[in-house]
Amino acid sequence: MKRIRDSPKYKGKTKCEIFITLYYREERIKNMKKINWARKLTSRKFWAAVIGFATPIMTLAQVPDNTAVQVTAIIMAGGTLIAYIIGEGMTDAAAADQNTEG
Repeated sequence: MKRIRDSPKYKGKTKCEIFITLYYREERIKNMKKINWARKLTSRKFWAAVIGFATPIMTLAQVPDNTAVQVTAIIMAGGTLIAYIIGEGMTDAAAADQNTEG
């Protein structure tokens, strides 16, 4: 059985350094699983961040301004649609819970 510390990735590191690296990797994985995607996708800040990321990439790729504006509009329209669908789903779920309890 191959040991983790024999891996070239960890060569020259102490057992403590390897443990800390693996521990924080596990913590990041646990935290990623805790992401509330419904809330994230309905956030205006999230969609502004997506546009803030996409626009400079398009500028770097020398995409014409008109195309960049169109892509930005599509992202915002998609974000609005996703937020609406998730919001309606959450509202319907809350209403169903109230009907079940009452």
